[in-house]
Amino acid sequence: MPAGADRRRVQKTVLITGCSSGIGRATAHAFNDEGWTVYATARNPADVETLGEAGCELATLDVTDEDDVDRVVDRILDEEGAIDALINNAGYGQFGPIEDVTTDTVHEQFDVNVYGPHRLVRAVLPAMRRERDGTIVNVSSVAGRVSFPGGGVYAGSKFALEAMSDALRNEVREFGVDVVVIEPGPVRTGFSDRVARESDPAENGGIERSGAYDDFYALFEDTKLIGGDGPGAVEPELVAAEIFDAASATRPPARVQPGTPARVGVLARFLPDALRDKGFELLRKFTS
Repeated sequence: MPAGADRRRVQKTVLITGCSSGIGRATAHAFNDEGWTVYATARNPADVETLGEAGCELATLDVTDEDDVDRVVDRILDEEGAIDALINNAGYGQFGPIEDVTTDTVHEQFDVNVYGPHRLVRAVLPAMRRERDGTIVNVSSVAGRVSFPGGGVYAGSKFALEAMSDALRNEVREFGVDVVVIEPGPVRTGFSDRVARESDPAENGGIERSGAYDDFYALFEDTKLIGGDGPGAVEPELVAAEIFDAASATRPPARVQPGTPARVGVLARFLPDALRDKGFELLRKFTS
């Protein structure tokens, strides 16, 4: 019997990626406050030291490194006996018109936002199937349902995560494993700062500005629609609460949109393409 297996009978265990800030950090606190054993992970261990002081277990984890993933999952199974919930939260937003983003940069975006969750899912599922219990929560975005000019690479990664989640949900249901997609809209985190860095050629060699899309760069820099400083932004604690509820529910919904802006935003996918395109055109005119 693995060390810690007795404790697991009365205390559930969750593995959370991307806990250095924002949604991941708030989610670690939410589970910890409810008495779960929380394994809070990040690429840089210094970024999660305060979570350790709060009572979380810490682990260094780069979701693009399969050896890292296997090491952390094996450690948790050895110490706790099982993983009751996996929260795939680690991710970032690559901004830029499709022509301006290099193919290598697209690969990097998918390596974190798509291949990373896939690595984690493959690592935890054998144990979850053995227990015939578990919940996998994939943190997507409204952009996982509706793409927008200048955000095609990021939205593409989230579209892919949503598609994999739909397939996975029906593949593992018979084993007692639930799969939930969380689709936030704008959230007040450091996300917008990284978006700005990823779209700046001086910061990111993967962006090669052609000069043809300066109006798009100006639009998103002015309105901050991609980051968490725009209209309708919610606090990360609201998203964390929805993640906790999904992981705790006996029969969780397939998708959850935290906050009214997210619930309204995903409805845009039902609009005719011509009408949605017209909306983007009007937005550019009003903000130019």
